[in-house]
Amino acid sequence: MIELEDVPELIDPVMVCAFEGWNDAGDAASTAVGHLDETWGGKVFTALDAEDYYDFQVNRPTIWMDGKVRRITWPTTRLSVVRVTEPTTRDLVLVRGIEPSMRWRSFCNELLGLAHELGIELVVILGALLGDTPHTRPVPVSGVTSDAALARRLDLEESRYEGPTGIVGVLQEAFTHAGVPAVTLWAAVPHYVAQPPNPKASLALLNKLEDLLDLRIPPGELPEDARAWQLGVDQLAAEDTEVAEYVQQLEEAQDTAELPEASGEAIAREFERYLRRRDNQGPGGEKPSGGRASTGRSGDASAPGDGSAEDDGEDEDGDTDGEDRDADGTDREDHDADGKDDSSRD
Repeated sequence: MIELEDVPELIDPVMVCAFEGWNDAGDAASTAVGHLDETWGGKVFTALDAEDYYDFQVNRPTIWMDGKVRRITWPTTRLSVVRVTEPTTRDLVLVRGIEPSMRWRSFCNELLGLAHELGIELVVILGALLGDTPHTRPVPVSGVTSDAALARRLDLEESRYEGPTGIVGVLQEAFTHAGVPAVTLWAAVPHYVAQPPNPKASLALLNKLEDLLDLRIPPGELPEDARAWQLGVDQLAAEDTEVAEYVQQLEEAQDTAELPEASGEAIAREFERYLRRRDNQGPGGEKPSGGRASTGRSGDASAPGDGSAEDDGEDEDGDTDGEDRDADGTDREDHDADGKDDSSRD
């Protein structure tokens, strides 16, 4: 069991998770958690043992040069802590990793144990799936939970899904059954442009998280990246009449289905978000400052050049380029909660 004596006492902590792979179309979810980590200066305080959960022929380690020293980064799941101060002070425990190749139940139990030790009050898991949605419209994001009382309290959908699932679905059920409130936010990514990145979907997930937790998340360059992404897809669609016609059909279908929702409530929601961001700008449009919860654990997060990464293969940023999967993440080997091969999906 990972020891956490050196982690400081957390304030109203919420765990936010994302996993690369099958439940991360366009890398939208993992990019969103990466944005939180980068924006608020999170540092890794612990990582799960990669040997226990990953097949290194499926998710290969990467080798890189630190000056004249060769180092290895192993695919795993890492945890970091950030402290946000707007509008109130609270801590976020960010869980960012790769969908495990095996031992899913042990994987979930280890994260559950960490959540109990850290006093986590709510778990929010981010995911992205491929859907029949046009790239020209706002990205649909749905919030679901298996807890009926939590669904009513937070105005979320109660999950009724039946069928194959991924680590996102298994982890949500593990937390719920253990009595830890858990929510999953799903972004729908256009299936005809599934390759990563998809900054528009990442931004939509962050907006939904902002509303759910009453946070003020600096968007950084994501809005500009999202506009550039949409412009690029527009240009590609314009060069293919069949794609252009299909996009138009999706637009008409979605506009018809969502017509009753073009209400004052939706407009008010967007205006409130605008006001929060405007109030959070300092003179000259400065971004809000956010402190960082110090993590005090030595040896868990090894910085390049300190010599420890050469031994355990872990670095601070948790990035890995060693995944052997297609851009949409749909053809990778999946396993169920028993660790057996399965093409599971939530």
